[in-house]
Amino acid sequence: MADENEGIVEKYIQTGKMYSINDLQEIIGIILFTFPTEDVVEIKNLALIESSRGKGYGNEVIQRAVCLFQEKGYRKIIVGTANSSIGNISFYQKAGFRIVSIRKNFFLNYPELIIENGIRALDMILFENIL
Repeated sequence: MADENEGIVEKYIQTGKMYSINDLQEIIGIILFTFPTEDVVEIKNLALIESSRGKGYGNEVIQRAVCLFQEKGYRKIIVGTANSSIGNISFYQKAGFRIVSIRKNFFLNYPELIIENGIRALDMILFENIL
């Protein structure tokens, strides 16, 4: 999951809309959207099982979400990821998202230390895709 802290996930999971990502009959991941304003969609979580990563499923899900929410009249999709999530930073840019801001020290509020790719997660990088 995008958030390592279960307590934080529990706070927003009830307010969003979750979809499973399937390959034939098997669930290989999930995506969770929340709706912070009437014209903005936020990707709160996008997770795939390890063996399904790098096969285009994530990009396909993002492209379907773009089409779906564009048809429903939403103006943009936003997503945030940690400064240490190098793969996510690359993924979202390849999927058409642009960096719009950085929330400094965002992950200092987490009860546990997060380290990815040998980098401590400190800041949240915010992306948007204008629909």
